[in-house]
Amino acid sequence: MSDLIEIALQKAQAILASECSPIGLMASPEGYPHVWARDSVITSLGALLSPGHENCLKVSLKTLASQQSELGAIPNNVSVATGRLDHTNAGSVDSNLWFILGHTFQYHVSGDVDFLRAQWHSLERALLWLRYQDSNGCGLLEVHEAADWADLLANRFNILYDNVLWYAALRAMAEMARALGLDGSRYDEMADDVRHKIRIVLWVGAENESEWGPTCPGHTEWKHTLSQVDPVLVKRPFFLPYVAFRDFGDYCDVFGNLLAILFEVANPAQEKRILDYLRQVGIADPYPVRVLHPVIYPGNKDWREYYRNNNLNLPEQYHNGGIWPFVGGFYVAALVKAGRLEEARRQLEKLAEVNRLGIEREWEFNEWCHGRSGQPMGYPHQAWSAGMYVFAYRCVADHRVPLLNQG
Repeated sequence: MSDLIEIALQKAQAILASECSPIGLMASPEGYPHVWARDSVITSLGALLSPGHENCLKVSLKTLASQQSELGAIPNNVSVATGRLDHTNAGSVDSNLWFILGHTFQYHVSGDVDFLRAQWHSLERALLWLRYQDSNGCGLLEVHEAADWADLLANRFNILYDNVLWYAALRAMAEMARALGLDGSRYDEMADDVRHKIRIVLWVGAENESEWGPTCPGHTEWKHTLSQVDPVLVKRPFFLPYVAFRDFGDYCDVFGNLLAILFEVANPAQEKRILDYLRQVGIADPYPVRVLHPVIYPGNKDWREYYRNNNLNLPEQYHNGGIWPFVGGFYVAALVKAGRLEEARRQLEKLAEVNRLGIEREWEFNEWCHGRSGQPMGYPHQAWSAGMYVFAYRCVADHRVPLLNQG
């Protein structure tokens, strides 16, 4: 490893040490002094692998469970100042998904069955709430636009990102149920069905031909939509970002596709097509990675006027093609998983470079950067930028992806 890569590891671990609040992992002391469900669990992928920070996630999960709604919803975030849920961007679907996954990550490191048993009721309620998000009984989640991590983007209905996490959460429930001596087969059956439907609904091309057979379950809304999608697109080297009622997104949601690789929703042929495409379009230029390609401009059917809010989601910015270093960590991990080790090492060095940048000083581990210039534009000292650097470092160093898919 280069000196820069090693220095970045030390800087990232220092950031993680500053983010462990009494109620769990904060997103950022400057911009987001809260325990966010998704941020804390994603950050934990690095924190769990960093000596001295192994219990930060457990505290976060207890905090989130304490604020679970009567119907089972996990809060988007909890204020460190008050210890109560904050209603900022409250309509979050992926909070429940990452909450479930966080418990299995914690279990992979600690083997603490007693903690799982104590949390099991909250986990079952979180899963039931998610099942109610399948409003038409198709097996996939139906999600409103801007209701997950991309909280200023018009992905909607059967969204790739949320449904890949839905698959992973069901696998996690099966694993944790077995650890508790319970029958996890029902969760596994549901997960198999979700993965199959993601492959037939959100992939256009020959790489999913094995999924189509005489017993392939159909769905009326999908059939109407797919009858329009297939002739128009013919094929795409990535999973579509969403499919809605007679509508679809024609751009690459990079985070969703990386998660599809890491959680093994993508089959080997799809994995290769996705990673080849991301390299061909320079998704890590200038830094890893731009989270959407191609970007959405005014006049596109997926453009929304609210993208102008706070000057955030203009082309090449924020979720509309901005660079998010934490997603860059997932990119490095996906390259390692695919055996592209030399490319993973190169991208880890670039990830160290982008985290070294700062608006006021070096090593700010910023939230996001401009997609074309690479200049930092978000809040500094982001826990998940630091945590995912540590995770990416361990993936490259160990030639394997830890914590994921161990059940």
